[in-house]
Amino acid sequence: MLLKESIDLLNVCEDKIYVDATLGRGGHSLEILKLLKNGHLYSFDKDIAAINESKIRLADHLDKITFIHSDFMNLKAELQKLNVNSIDGIIMDLGVSSPQLDDATRGFSYRFDARLDMRMDQSQPLDAYKVVNEYDFHELMKILYRYGEESFAKQIARNIEKQRLIKPIETTFELVEVIKNSLPMKVKAKKGHPCKKSFQAIRIEVNHELMSLETGLKDAIEMLNVNGRACVITFHSLEDRITKQMFNEYSTAQAVDKRMPLLPSQITTADYVVTNKKVVIAQNSENSENNRSHSAKLRMIERVKV
Repeated sequence: MLLKESIDLLNVCEDKIYVDATLGRGGHSLEILKLLKNGHLYSFDKDIAAINESKIRLADHLDKITFIHSDFMNLKAELQKLNVNSIDGIIMDLGVSSPQLDDATRGFSYRFDARLDMRMDQSQPLDAYKVVNEYDFHELMKILYRYGEESFAKQIARNIEKQRLIKPIETTFELVEVIKNSLPMKVKAKKGHPCKKSFQAIRIEVNHELMSLETGLKDAIEMLNVNGRACVITFHSLEDRITKQMFNEYSTAQAVDKRMPLLPSQITTADYVVTNKKVVIAQNSENSENNRSHSAKLRMIERVKV
């Protein structure tokens, strides 16, 4: 999503170092690789299925790409293992990918019946089944409210607690039923699926998505060379808020006492600048082709000095 817009903002140079922090099925990586000659791309994904599929799609460019099976929160450590201490650009396309949502067996979607899973990294022990069936009432309520911004978090958490006393909630459709029974009719009658917020919240918890974003984005920004850029595509308000706040922090100069007379050479400026003050959103043509692009927002920050 926002493929052309993000690649244009990244301003890829043919001989520099770039990172695709969220490889997925290789859409952004492919466009970056087409622009590289002597440069190199490091592509991260914690979903090994995504890496394996992308290796096929990117087969003509394997000399210019290194695949890294890891969460991008480990960005700095993983790159340092490869003697990479600075980068010239990074793209982060956040959230769950379309193939993950559309694969019924992965348990991400309320549209398909499957065992509760939602793990992007299939090797990790924590999954949606454990969150739903083992977290206590207060933990569930906090997750639903904080990560899903669900107004009826208390009622949903209480009904999950009651249902699992009868039997474990094992599948996505069983969870859908509990959530629907927790909501008033006026909410269920609204446009959009009534379980969207709860499923989002549980998925974020399972994959530690916000913690990964905070850690990975901070390291990415600090690893940028001068003129290097970080582009981030978000899909919900929590991700966008973290990104916007972090960009504002890095692009704001250290405050000084305005009463003190300063020479022009003594006035400090920030090391970074947010070049697109107005967030970039998908065009109508992309929205008509892919409904999920409606919520996509693109922000970019550039390092302008050391």
